[in-house]
Amino acid sequence: MRKNPEARRAEIVATAARIALAEGLECITMRRVAEELDVRPGLISHYFPVAEELVAEAFGTAASGELAELLPAADAALPAVRRLARFLGRTAGPRYDELSRLWLNARHLSRFRPALRERVGQQEALWRDGLTALLEAGTAAGEFRTPDPRVTAIRLLVVLDGLGAHANTDRTGRPGAVTGMAHALAESELGLPAGALGTPH
Repeated sequence: MRKNPEARRAEIVATAARIALAEGLECITMRRVAEELDVRPGLISHYFPVAEELVAEAFGTAASGELAELLPAADAALPAVRRLARFLGRTAGPRYDELSRLWLNARHLSRFRPALRERVGQQEALWRDGLTALLEAGTAAGEFRTPDPRVTAIRLLVVLDGLGAHANTDRTGRPGAVTGMAHALAESELGLPAGALGTPH
């Protein structure tokens, strides 16, 4: 059955995003995506005449999916402190390492690829806004105490980025004080008692 243009485009982007997560953004080519979909490369170039646009779109799709996993809409009705604890709990483990590698890859390549650089900036803004909204909600509800939720959100993201920067290296023997930096920072910045946000694994 022939797919409509919207469905075909979405399929191409989703396939490219899977390649990005598994092999890196550099491995996204018209031919590689075509092989995965068992179609001619010309079909891919019909939807994405410039390969760099497909790379940027693939990163955006993967990064948006990541944010939806970390701050799911299904958690919206929960108390803010519980939502934040869940968010931090999800930023550990193999799945988050996979996504951290993608961000490292994208930020490096974005130095030379304007379309990707723009998409990285957009995704970073979505991250900041999403986490800021959570902290603002918690502050308004009296669960958190912070003079500037946006600044706290940025500080927390800087720590998470720093921890994620080691996704490609052996972290055996890392001290618990390092593993728990994001939790400790959030609790300190938000006026929460130690351990209120759980313990990192």
